[in-house]
Amino acid sequence: MAISTLLGPLLVLLLSIALATTNANTEGDALYALRRAVKDPQGVLESWDPTLVDPCTWFHVTCDSDNRVTRLDLGNGKLSGRLVPELGKLERLQYLELYMNNLVGPVPEELGGLKSLISFDLYYNNLTGPIPSSLSSLSNLKFLRLNGNRLTGRIPRDLTKLGSLKILDVSNNDLCGTIPTSGSFSKFSEESFMNNPRLEGPELMGFVRYDVGGDCK
Repeated sequence: MAISTLLGPLLVLLLSIALATTNANTEGDALYALRRAVKDPQGVLESWDPTLVDPCTWFHVTCDSDNRVTRLDLGNGKLSGRLVPELGKLERLQYLELYMNNLVGPVPEELGGLKSLISFDLYYNNLTGPIPSSLSSLSNLKFLRLNGNRLTGRIPRDLTKLGSLKILDVSNNDLCGTIPTSGSFSKFSEESFMNNPRLEGPELMGFVRYDVGGDCK
């Protein structure tokens, strides 16, 4: 058998191993950036060891058959600190569960790069700032729960383009402006938006009714 015939499959194998290692390193670095950015009094992230190439061995992390991260389950973990933009590098992440912690600061725009995301749960934290319009890129998203934070600003109109969205909850924040009613938002009830004192009623016939009594920020 010719040496070139043997080298072909071997080269493909080596490239596959190299690519898998690169992906694992990138995703491990992204997760470890989160660990550095939060306080962890319960030791929930204790197994997140940056010296291990494969983050799939870490607790609360689930991976697929290609060793790519698909779930991050850190709900009710007593974590405090900030979300990090590096999380946007988890290209196959489907479930981002960080609810019921004490996370502060803004929701990073980079999380709009999580194109595989199905469930995005950040409810009951202390997040501030606007809802990023970049989340409108999450075409596979079915569950978006941001309730119980201190988010401000308007609800991005681009979110109405999320055709797969089944559950939306932005209640108990400080959002302002009017409630979109087009696209996927046509099926959500007032409960999805309640307890936002500066948020006005639904838009009429698709037109935005801008608030007259001051800026919406």
